[in-house]
Amino acid sequence: MAIYLDDKKLVKQLLKGNERAFERFFEENFARLYRFALARLSDDPEAAREIAQITLARALRKLHTYRAEAALFTWLCAICRNETSEWLRKQARYREHVVLTEDFPEIQAAVDSYQAPQESSPESLYRRTESIRLIQVAMDRLPPRYGDVLEWKYVEGRSVREIAGRLELGQEATQSLLARARRAFGEIYRTLIDGMDEDALRAKV
Repeated sequence: MAIYLDDKKLVKQLLKGNERAFERFFEENFARLYRFALARLSDDPEAAREIAQITLARALRKLHTYRAEAALFTWLCAICRNETSEWLRKQARYREHVVLTEDFPEIQAAVDSYQAPQESSPESLYRRTESIRLIQVAMDRLPPRYGDVLEWKYVEGRSVREIAGRLELGQEATQSLLARARRAFGEIYRTLIDGMDEDALRAKV
């Protein structure tokens, strides 16, 4: 298991109250977390800025739990993902996952419908909102490792080589992992879509 020594050293300095360590912590991570949150907030910059700030504040309170078994930024992203979901729940909104659209046409259609002007029909609005919600639900149901590699590839825009380095795997093994993750996502998403269609049919009976 990899130990991220530089990140571990930084966290130790933070726990000791080192001022320069705090400056480095914020300078290195705020902008990246802002972009990470922005991709999940339909380009709402104010919300993304708030989420990034909340994430860093939350992380500082939880620093004692960091074990350096993952990169510090990866650990921060996990916190940011949770904070984003919580923020969206409080705002009664749904997030758009810009992922997997080249693999699953139905997801591309959902994303396109999300970006298109809202239709006045209540039924159209409902289906549009549900489609985006199901993308979120499908991602959240994946095993953590699958969710991570899909986030890194399709949200953070990491290359297969970068992901392989994070996982300490060969590129071929990483490609295989991504393929399994995409397949698992597709199966879950289609199951959710089918369930939504069945519910709609029952409602008409």
